[in-house]
Amino acid sequence: MADTTDALPHHDTLLDTSGLYCPEPIMLMHNKVRDMRSGQVLKVIATDPATTRDVPKFCQFLGHELVQQSESANSYVYFIRLA
Repeated sequence: MADTTDALPHHDTLLDTSGLYCPEPIMLMHNKVRDMRSGQVLKVIATDPATTRDVPKFCQFLGHELVQQSESANSYVYFIRLA
């Protein structure tokens, strides 16, 4: 898992949870991945600092791969490959 934005991975779906706070970003991620297929990549944009803890745990618990995460100016970006 890289913490850089030099080469952003390809993504199939974007989920922007900006302005939402725990537990809403994770709830929306659960709903979004239900509509996706294994191997697809979900890009998540968030502003809640709790996502830096919650998104990796979400991935670990469900077996998804956290391909990349980055942070800049109160914004957090995650790329998740579905199991």
